[in-house]
Amino acid sequence: MRSSQGMSRQDARTLSLAALGGALEFYDFIIFVYFATVVGALFFPPELPDWMKQLQTFGVFAAGYLARPLGGIVMAHFGDRLGRKRMFTFSILLMALSTLGMGMLPTYANIGLAAPILLLLLRVLQGAAIGGEVPGAWVFVSEHVPANRIGLACGTVTAGLTLGILLGSLMATGLNLIFTPQEVLDWAWRIPFLAGGIFGLFSVYLRRWLEETPVFRSLQQRKELSAELPLRIVARDHRAAIILSMVLTGLLSAGIIVIVLMTPSILQKFYGFTAAVALQANSVATLFLTIGCVLAGYSIDRLGGGRFFALASPLLGGTAFLLFTGVAADPSWLYPLSALSGLSVGIVGAVPFVMVQAFPAAIRFTGLSFSYNVAYAVFGGLTPIAVTLLLQLSPLAPAYYVMAFSAAGFGVGLYLLGRKHHEARAGGQD
Repeated sequence: MRSSQGMSRQDARTLSLAALGGALEFYDFIIFVYFATVVGALFFPPELPDWMKQLQTFGVFAAGYLARPLGGIVMAHFGDRLGRKRMFTFSILLMALSTLGMGMLPTYANIGLAAPILLLLLRVLQGAAIGGEVPGAWVFVSEHVPANRIGLACGTVTAGLTLGILLGSLMATGLNLIFTPQEVLDWAWRIPFLAGGIFGLFSVYLRRWLEETPVFRSLQQRKELSAELPLRIVARDHRAAIILSMVLTGLLSAGIIVIVLMTPSILQKFYGFTAAVALQANSVATLFLTIGCVLAGYSIDRLGGGRFFALASPLLGGTAFLLFTGVAADPSWLYPLSALSGLSVGIVGAVPFVMVQAFPAAIRFTGLSFSYNVAYAVFGGLTPIAVTLLLQLSPLAPAYYVMAFSAAGFGVGLYLLGRKHHEARAGGQD
């Protein structure tokens, strides 16, 4: 990370290519869920009941999340040893090939039980790829830009990842408008996977033009790369940074999973909205989430981590509560409240600002990847279950869940402010 100054043209190009690649890679990872019903019908025995097909399909989808920690930790290890750029390029190549493979995969009718097994294998490879991509992107851009632009850089890359969700939603909507349900089932379902794989390979080509980060090159020149296993150093010497990063990952996952991924089905089941209206509102929320990520990154550069999270976390909890109480009172407020809540979830764009600075450069990739991927695997698996169970008690359960993690984010803000004050006092005494 360079000293405080403006971003150069090379920085802007690096940031643009990283954000574009992240958007296409996250599209590849998320497109599976939009075609879960079709995949269930094509890749599992036809005699199974529909609920069993759906259960097994979502089990394959969940396997991608479970593979994230292992893939992320392995890629981060080599990223700290061999270089950020190599792993940053490898992650998108792995994602592109596995997504392309899904698009060309024979169905159960063609090869029997081998079809779901191959599908599961490709999904695991997707999970491993995304486990390396997200923390790798944050580390890569943060080590390229000036110190006073780390938040903006990480926020922009995170916006690219969220844009991938929007691209997946638009692709699914478009295919279902253009083709009949039978055409989608027969062959058109392959289009989004094949397109994702091809665009991913194009992103691999584009990443050839990226340069290794100045921070890693400096570590190489000064022979300061870790001789010890990076994960061992992280686990032994940086437990406070791990806890801090995991709490912030919990905040990130609550906002994304509840407000963006779960809310469309919640609006349909508990609030009486049609599928079309709920998905349109979701697209609005995702669009404003993308904008919010950039604004959050810009803001945290100026406010610092402590003040930002102390102010923004309550705002996220408040808008989540307003969304669910507001649409219950007056359904006509759905779109503006979706936009407001999406904008507030943009707080996730500021999360990596704290995480990349919590670990020393020599083990930064490993520290961030371990904390983020393990925490996301836990929260990604537990959040849908917890919210679904709590919904049996109250239709406001999603809001309460997000508010609980917003309180944790507020606590992180106070902790960072206290630590900064302590360091300032210690510096003054020196």
